[in-house]
Amino acid sequence: MRKQLLMTTAIGLLALSGIAHAGMNEAKTFLDKEIGDLSTLSRADQEKEMQWFVDAAKPFQGMEIKVVSETLTTHKYESEVLAPAFTAITGIKVTHDVIQEGDVVEKIQTQMQTGQNLYDGWVNDSDLIGTHWRYKQVRNLSDWMEGEGKDVTNPGLDIKDFIGTSFTTAPDKKLYQLPDQQFANLYWFRYDWFNDEKNKADFKAKYGYDLGVPVNWSAYEDIAQFFTGRDVNGKKVFGHMDYGKKDPSLGWRFTDAWLSMAGNGDKGLPNGLPVDEWGIKVDENSRPVGSCVARGGDTNGPAAVYSIQKYLDWIKGYAPQESQGMTFSESGPVPAQGNIAQQIFWYTAFTADMVKPGLPVMNDDGTPKWRMAPSPHGVYWKEGMKLGYQDVGSWTLMKSTPTDRAKAAWLYAQFVTSKTVDVKKSHVGLTFIRESTIRDKSFTERAPKLGGLIEFYRSPARVQWSPTGTNVPDYPKLAQLWWQAVGDAASGAKDAQGAMDSLCSEQEKVLQRLERAGVQGDIGPKLADEHDLAYWNADAVKKGNLAPQLKIENEKEKPITVNYDELVKSWQSSN
Repeated sequence: MRKQLLMTTAIGLLALSGIAHAGMNEAKTFLDKEIGDLSTLSRADQEKEMQWFVDAAKPFQGMEIKVVSETLTTHKYESEVLAPAFTAITGIKVTHDVIQEGDVVEKIQTQMQTGQNLYDGWVNDSDLIGTHWRYKQVRNLSDWMEGEGKDVTNPGLDIKDFIGTSFTTAPDKKLYQLPDQQFANLYWFRYDWFNDEKNKADFKAKYGYDLGVPVNWSAYEDIAQFFTGRDVNGKKVFGHMDYGKKDPSLGWRFTDAWLSMAGNGDKGLPNGLPVDEWGIKVDENSRPVGSCVARGGDTNGPAAVYSIQKYLDWIKGYAPQESQGMTFSESGPVPAQGNIAQQIFWYTAFTADMVKPGLPVMNDDGTPKWRMAPSPHGVYWKEGMKLGYQDVGSWTLMKSTPTDRAKAAWLYAQFVTSKTVDVKKSHVGLTFIRESTIRDKSFTERAPKLGGLIEFYRSPARVQWSPTGTNVPDYPKLAQLWWQAVGDAASGAKDAQGAMDSLCSEQEKVLQRLERAGVQGDIGPKLADEHDLAYWNADAVKKGNLAPQLKIENEKEKPITVNYDELVKSWQSSN
């Protein structure tokens, strides 16, 4: 016991001695070893920003805090490199846990329900913005930065430089979360195969138009059909890749804006209003009034049913048979193996793993054989609608966290998103949050090796990709319904219409419970009366809205493709 006590004392003294030495010497060592010239700030301005952190942290020296985020390369870098650096510079001991995304959601729910302070800071998906705004259990950062947290808010934070703040701002115009990492869901394709002269000639002969990046689902379907079973360099390839196992990850496949790509919901950026891409409708006071078509929603409307049917047709017709039994994480590495021609639903978070030297999809000079491009849209989609999903993991401060601990966590959140470190962090994780970083010359130089990632993030098209919006009043409760409903369609237990009827019905049960409980006050759900599709469509048209749209009899529209290189040139000329 005495030996254990002596060891504990020794560890304590070591910790204290480390804290005593926290300051600019440690900051300069960090800048020398880790940052160098990979920053948008000059060395003098880096040191000035570090000095601010040293000074602002003095009241919290010796404090131990815990923060958490999901398992991504970016967050591992923060946990393993930036957290120890922050501790050395400020004397605030940070433990940065990296756990599975579902566990983050579960734990934040527990803190919301119990008030027990599990973590002092959370990198929590901005998909919960509607939840946080309505339950009022997180600190709104706009007021925090001007009030209680003013003394620990970096004057060089530069909120306007963050590209994702429209996603973390509620209808009350207040910022509730600070973006830490972002990645989009784009179209991925084999650039080399699409530029092969025989492939181009054979495609033109069969379909009557040029092989290129599909602008709509009709063209995507033709390309999927063309490549499936085709011999490319001596092996049979597939025209599509996806996953279909009845598993929680199947839910993300659809809540991550699949319905919006088809044309579900209304026009509006970052999310459709009054009907969003989940098919949930709100009134003029942002109160959810329904999910089913019968209440003016669109979760089981023609556009949503079409989106599910296309998913089923393509995975069964054009993807490797084993994909139907795969989860998200199992399917992710498959395109890198070299036998997939295109994938309509591909996360840019996979970029770092897809550009590793030696992969079948990489050239000897370090450039990829593939490219990413904007996603094609379905037949119900109209100009002015969102076109895909963007994940925005964002710093969130719970009200149940004591103020001094929240301040220390806020300092750490600003450190890992600061201009000093953001360029280096972005080179590691490729999950961009700052405009200044995206425009940095180091990314201009690296762009040819990243398959279109930089071109996309510098393009005007970027704004059409956004996370779940504020129409969703309780993301954790509602999101878990999706994989079960869609899983029934994927397994053949229900058809597409039956699956979406079930989903909207289950969503409305949650809305109904929230309405009865009254826990979200005058911004919580208030369900509308029921009518048929014709009634709600006529009501939408009268008000200048779209959703729910009537069924289009011929859902196979005229296919359209575009040349990838011309597309990139058009982006550059509009910048």
